[in-house]
Amino acid sequence: MKKLNDRLKFVTEKIRKRSARSRSEYLGQIRKMGLDKDTDRGNIGCSNLAHVAASTDIDKLKILKGKIPNIAIISSYNDMLSAHKPFEKFPVMIKKAARSFGATAQVSSCVPAMCDGITQGRPGMELSLMSRDVIALATAVGLSHNVYDGTICLGTCDKIVPGMVIGSLSHGHLPMIFAPGGPMSTGISNEVKGNVRKEFAKKNVSRNKLLEVESKAYHGSGTCTFYGTANSNQMLMEIMGLQIPSSSFVHPNSNLRELLSVEAVKQIVAISRKSEAPRPLGKVVDERSFVNAIVGLHATGGSTNHMLHLPAMAAAAGIKLTWEDFEALSEVVPLLARVYPNGHADVNEFHNAGGMNFIFQELIAEGLLDTSANTSWGQTLADFIQKPEIKQSELAWTSLRAKSQDESILRTVTRPFMKSGGIKVLSGNLGKAVIKVSAVSENNLNISAKAMIFSSQEEVKEAFNSGKLDKDVIVVVKGQGPKANGMPELHSLTPILGVLQEKGFKVALVTDGRMSGASGKIPAAIHLYPEAKEDGPISKLKDGDLIELNSETGVLRTEVDLNNRTSKTVSLDKTKGGFGRELFSVLRSNANCAEMGGGINTLEKTYGNE
Repeated sequence: MKKLNDRLKFVTEKIRKRSARSRSEYLGQIRKMGLDKDTDRGNIGCSNLAHVAASTDIDKLKILKGKIPNIAIISSYNDMLSAHKPFEKFPVMIKKAARSFGATAQVSSCVPAMCDGITQGRPGMELSLMSRDVIALATAVGLSHNVYDGTICLGTCDKIVPGMVIGSLSHGHLPMIFAPGGPMSTGISNEVKGNVRKEFAKKNVSRNKLLEVESKAYHGSGTCTFYGTANSNQMLMEIMGLQIPSSSFVHPNSNLRELLSVEAVKQIVAISRKSEAPRPLGKVVDERSFVNAIVGLHATGGSTNHMLHLPAMAAAAGIKLTWEDFEALSEVVPLLARVYPNGHADVNEFHNAGGMNFIFQELIAEGLLDTSANTSWGQTLADFIQKPEIKQSELAWTSLRAKSQDESILRTVTRPFMKSGGIKVLSGNLGKAVIKVSAVSENNLNISAKAMIFSSQEEVKEAFNSGKLDKDVIVVVKGQGPKANGMPELHSLTPILGVLQEKGFKVALVTDGRMSGASGKIPAAIHLYPEAKEDGPISKLKDGDLIELNSETGVLRTEVDLNNRTSKTVSLDKTKGGFGRELFSVLRSNANCAEMGGGINTLEKTYGNE
């Protein structure tokens, strides 16, 4: 095993120095919380404690006596969304397992869990990013009763996992571990699904045909099988040491999934506040954890949404990340996986090819993961090379060296798909943005073309349907930032932009909105700030302005002198009310810039500027 890569050391130290004061204040805060008498059930008034145990039967006396660990269950269960359906049965299993390990467990709160896949291009999508802050608040409310010795989070999808982490860090004196639900079984191939979507965009197939195909893709219980934000979340929780090794992509209904979930209960009891060696989440998660998370994101080609989520999660722990941290690490971390939309395989095929076990092994062997980082499972991150299996109906671990079972999906560090992780920071007179190029071909990395300016996805689709986009063009969609309308994903633009590219046109997207990892083959400068709502340069652009997007040099600029133009007011009439959007106006107005996470600024508002 090689020594830790110098770039990882450099970036980690840079983050540590940048965050020194806020991190110190955060640790002091959770230290006081841990020592507060109110966090020990033995000091809670009898009436208060009676409320805690009032609805329980089997565990009432154990909870009242307060001598054994009581574990909080934070769940994202609902039975409308496939990814959250598996959690329906988890609480009963967790309570039973907790008893067997000498503890009790209670469902502390359920957090809202919405699906970007359903709300894409619709009003509900404007609640999506801000729902992360709502989930963080709901998690904090669930833990606010101060009668718990540890937390087990049942979460999988896009905003749920980051929100749960942020909320749990607000009670960072408590240990925490995640228990994921796992992906649904493989349906039709992602290639078939993507092709039918494009044909529908061309009006070559009917809505009924598209619905039939989509139903075959999303057909059962578990997360969607493409490698978007939801499955990137699972990778992140593993590589940050907050989840059982190789538990991310095990089917919800398998025997191994149940054993891994029981293992999560066993571990949270073992590290609880009543154990001999408690591991408070706020101390487990530090600068090294987030550097490892960014490395994992690059190595697997994960979702660009985490360039919003990871800074927000880090801020909750008093740590400040910048996009330059992502870019600096991207330069030395190779792309080891090709998973849709950056390849043909789905996460089940990724898992079967070697999955996270292989990723850990390769990165650690090359000094590209900091194994000194704290974890909620095992002794060090090096323990995560182990692979779970079933022996005589029990969970067992093997440390045999893994090999890629399919090199079109997984490759070694010495023969990667790309030598870098594919994340670039773009800057220039239009502001600052990011781009993911892991699936963009070399001849599309750089583009100079005249802009067409739009204020919504609907306007872009209308222009496409009328043939106005049949040319080399940079599509600019403004007014999509966090302060404007909550920063919805523009995922529904992917098929039509793909059609233009296949016609031979040079095409790119520039937006103050987001695109997730679904931008795929289209060069997309996303998360641009200052956003249009704050009179950023994007608000001054006009049709026909020449824009240069150079992914290799990191340039995003226009030749036009924008200083002589006034900003064009962004109309927010559609986002003022209806469909719950009015309820999120406070969150939108207090949202920070995309580089700080696009949500509530917990870092500077809590600890001030460094």
